[in-house]
Amino acid sequence: MKYYIIAGERSGDLHASNLIKQLHVQDPEAQIRCWGGDMMEAAGAELVKHYQEMAFMGFLEAAKNLFKIKRFLNECQTDLMAFKPDVVILVDYAGFNLRIAKFAKANGLKVFYYISPKIWAWNQGRVHTIKQLVDKMFVIMPFEKDFYQKFDYKTDYVGNPVSDAVAAHVSNPNFREDNELDDRPIIAVLPGSRQQEIENILYIMLSILPPFQDYQFVVAAVSNFSREYYEHFNRKPFIKIVYDQTYDILANADAALVTSGTATLETAMFNVPQVVCYRTSAVSYWIGRAVIKVPFISLVNLIAGKKVVPELIQGDMNAQNLVKELKNILQNPAGRTAQLDGYKRVRELIGDFNTSETAAKLMVQYLREEKAAPATSQSLQKAV
Repeated sequence: MKYYIIAGERSGDLHASNLIKQLHVQDPEAQIRCWGGDMMEAAGAELVKHYQEMAFMGFLEAAKNLFKIKRFLNECQTDLMAFKPDVVILVDYAGFNLRIAKFAKANGLKVFYYISPKIWAWNQGRVHTIKQLVDKMFVIMPFEKDFYQKFDYKTDYVGNPVSDAVAAHVSNPNFREDNELDDRPIIAVLPGSRQQEIENILYIMLSILPPFQDYQFVVAAVSNFSREYYEHFNRKPFIKIVYDQTYDILANADAALVTSGTATLETAMFNVPQVVCYRTSAVSYWIGRAVIKVPFISLVNLIAGKKVVPELIQGDMNAQNLVKELKNILQNPAGRTAQLDGYKRVRELIGDFNTSETAAKLMVQYLREEKAAPATSQSLQKAV
């Protein structure tokens, strides 16, 4: 069968790549074309457009790039119709992917969604659009199944791919030596993978060095950007820039400063106490504040249904608060233990799944059942 998969950022690239591997296992004849990233291409999909070209963060930034987004939509729609897949599989990235879902549905293409848009956080009215446009929704947050059920929309909970990815990670035993790190305990710094995130947050994250001279700050850099780009954030010898080794950094860290997003859950799965950070443009922040419907921004707190990790947002994301919260998880046993106990509850709620395999099996099963149904119907008609 033919599959067309669209992911719009780095974590989507990772999770979609694991799904692609499993689709090839479940359907050895699979032909897969994608908009995504290097990991999806390496997993066996033909890459049409890289997500780096589409990484617009926040309401204001998206508004500034409306014409570019429109051009990408047109290119994607043209390519879809030329490929004629058996199914379009959308991975998060709601602003773009729901438009593609509308186009696909109007042109008779089946639509699956893997990793639901965060419509439970804002614009819950989009659930009615999803009911109309998406044939099957595969959710990865325990609370999402109940959310959709309230709107009489059946979904499949397949576990969380972050849990699988962390469980499968094999740590490099020579991580410190390979990256020229000394014996001081590590504070992991995860500033995100998009330029707007990095520039809004990383300077502040690295402004708190003086009270933590006994630690080394290790920045989880991504090779999307040049080494020269990251070097202007550096303050040797207290900071190390390490590329494309986020999981190894977390496996060796005592604490972490983490930009809100998938990385907050990854950090929890590594059992590393963290401070969650978020800062965006003033316009995007105020628009977001007006529309967001949930009490937390981090996946850890959302899954737990209570505050497990501190969230420093916009104006609260400053050096003074960072020092206070970081000291609480490094130097206060009670503060550290409280987070680790919260992580245990999060893992229980997520459950033990092989998410990519589960999702791929269900997708292939649903497609084969549908292909078999018309044939069965025709056979019955002939028999009558």
